[in-house]
Amino acid sequence: MNIPNFITLLRIGAVPLVVWLLLEGNLLWGFWVFAFAGVSDAVDGFIAKRFNMETELGKYLDPLADKALLVSVFVTLGYLEIIPSWLVILVVFRDVVIIFGAMVFETLTGSLTMHPMKPQMVSKVNTTFQILYAGSIMAGSGYGLNLGVVLDVLMFCTALTTVASGISIVTEALKRWPSTKGG
Repeated sequence: MNIPNFITLLRIGAVPLVVWLLLEGNLLWGFWVFAFAGVSDAVDGFIAKRFNMETELGKYLDPLADKALLVSVFVTLGYLEIIPSWLVILVVFRDVVIIFGAMVFETLTGSLTMHPMKPQMVSKVNTTFQILYAGSIMAGSGYGLNLGVVLDVLMFCTALTTVASGISIVTEALKRWPSTKGG
């Protein structure tokens, strides 16, 4: 277990804390734990690359930690009726399609060589908008700020990039689908 993977595990451990804080109505502390988790993502990535500590485990744990945090925050904020349920469904559905697709690919080919795929720019932009939107919701509520139009723009950008990212990932996966007899 190296330092970047340990930091990633801490980020995974932050997920129930953020959810609990949000459910308790403490959006400000939820925001700060969420922000800390975001910073830890940058730190573990920097350490792994800078000190040549990238591992196969880390290649899977890091995106898992990111998705666990974002999906949990979106579901919780949706449950609390702070963000629209259609957006929660869109964000979660995209990730379910990706996971289901990977499972089908593995089952049919016996190989998961397409995963982890190199992150696409549209997916990075989508993740950025998801983070900005969720963080702005929590910070705005926690600090009592009226972010009105900013939240509307972030919500629209989050929805648009979620759809674009999902389509892009499915398209890329289909391009990588192996040619098999009868397939």
